[in-house]
Amino acid sequence: MPKNNRTEARIRRHNRVRKTISGSESRPRLSVFRSLAEIYVQVINDETGTTLAAASSIDHELQGKVEGLKKMEQAKLVGELVAKRAKSKGISTVVFDRGGFRYGGRVKALADAAREAGLEF
Repeated sequence: MPKNNRTEARIRRHNRVRKTISGSESRPRLSVFRSLAEIYVQVINDETGTTLAAASSIDHELQGKVEGLKKMEQAKLVGELVAKRAKSKGISTVVFDRGGFRYGGRVKALADAAREAGLEF
């Protein structure tokens, strides 16, 4: 039997959390994924399976701004951008889904920036 690696453990944690967390029309899910180099976030309505808003550190709107910045600073910019896009679609409250990642570092920076930009969770 192969050893469990970190990615499998994260997916197991994420699945465990997703049993209780679900996005709806009135309160969609703010889902975070972070790779070694980038960070991605989506606002998802799980009832219809649609992405309502999204942002990432490779977004065209942030292309010139993120170069030379640290990953924490990039995560803050992504959090502000997704909050702005969600607010423009009329979304003000969300359910936060950290995707099995620890709530710290880039995930926390993104969440704090989104809160400061007007999203409630």
